[in-house]
Amino acid sequence: MRFKKHTLKNGLRIVLAPMPGTGTATVIVMTGVGSRYETRSENGLAHFLEHMFFKGTTKRPTAMDISKELDAIGAEYNAYTSKDRTAYYAKVEAHHWETALDVVSDLFLNAKLEQEEIDRERGPVLQELNMYEDMPMRHIGDLWELHLYGDEPLGWEIIGPKKNIKRFQRKDFIKYLNRGYTAENVVIGVAGNIDPKKVKKEIEKHFALIRTGKKPTFKKTTKKQSKPEVFVQNKKTDQTQLIVGVRAYDMYHQDKYVLAVLSTILGGGMSSRLFMAVRERRGLAYSVHTMTESYHDAGYLATQAGVEHENLEKTIAIILDEYKRITTEKVETDELKKAKEYIKGKMAMGLEGSDDVAEYLVTEEAVRGNIVLPKEKARMIDKVTASDILRVAKDIFVNKKLNLAVIGSKANKEKLTKLLKLKS
Repeated sequence: MRFKKHTLKNGLRIVLAPMPGTGTATVIVMTGVGSRYETRSENGLAHFLEHMFFKGTTKRPTAMDISKELDAIGAEYNAYTSKDRTAYYAKVEAHHWETALDVVSDLFLNAKLEQEEIDRERGPVLQELNMYEDMPMRHIGDLWELHLYGDEPLGWEIIGPKKNIKRFQRKDFIKYLNRGYTAENVVIGVAGNIDPKKVKKEIEKHFALIRTGKKPTFKKTTKKQSKPEVFVQNKKTDQTQLIVGVRAYDMYHQDKYVLAVLSTILGGGMSSRLFMAVRERRGLAYSVHTMTESYHDAGYLATQAGVEHENLEKTIAIILDEYKRITTEKVETDELKKAKEYIKGKMAMGLEGSDDVAEYLVTEEAVRGNIVLPKEKARMIDKVTASDILRVAKDIFVNKKLNLAVIGSKANKEKLTKLLKLKS
């Protein structure tokens, strides 16, 4: 992966990655703020603002003007908001890169944010919230982090509560925009079959008047834990969704690569321990997987599955048994090697397109402030030993870090709390 990074005098960062072998180009603009940079009364504003960027600019007055122009060149375009970043992008045939840059930069810099459009867009945002709440397989992740981090920014749902969505006004968007969408906090990436010199020149022209100001800060998570904790949402469903896991490491921790391999051994792929134990041997779930998440100041490892209501406790017990086993037995050489190759293979396949490369580079720069190339990550993965896995497993799989979140109609919190034990 070849790339060059440029930092302009106003602090704006540009990352350019020429890919001569592809027929596409992707433009992505990312700001290093998301929902965790909001106050309680602002919660949901970052996501709502993302919607509003597509509602018209001075140059392109309506949503139709924007979508029509991008559709006319066959573009793939969208935006997303997470807890620590917000991004806007368009992927096009390589020779249309100037149009993609012109449109995306126009949305990012010149959105009109008209009150009439804000009032109109409340409906779609509220329906998006309702849609997620009707999707337990997705919503369990929101409840898991709410349970883990509580009533503070990292625990709040990105989309925000209905009461906030219903009352946001134009001034609220402008205030947030001026605070978070500033030159020092923005990274622009273009990857694909491009001439980097021409692209850089156009970016400098488009973003010459971008807002300036200090990078905003976020409130660090403070929630402490001293014993296993259970969160249950009773809801009529055909299946019980569960996430069980432990608090783990932030994105800067020295053992983050060990954690990635450990997670893969447990629940990465169809030959992983938990997929075999839960699905293949016992037929308890269609989908079961283990994942990790890391923020600036927190992180976790967790396993998710959807099961019949009556199989909830049995499934949790099986997952906990595998958590316990990996703290007492060294991983065999073949299994360790398989997990490493799985990670490296997924990483390589996830970076084939110009959109994948652009997003990877910009996210590294915007969120972490430092671009670590895939080859370096692969080198760190290769260094992980069976002893490292055992050491990290012993560190994280303890009672005081253990958590469970459940959405279902027959979950008994008292019984689940008694079941939720690893070791002291």
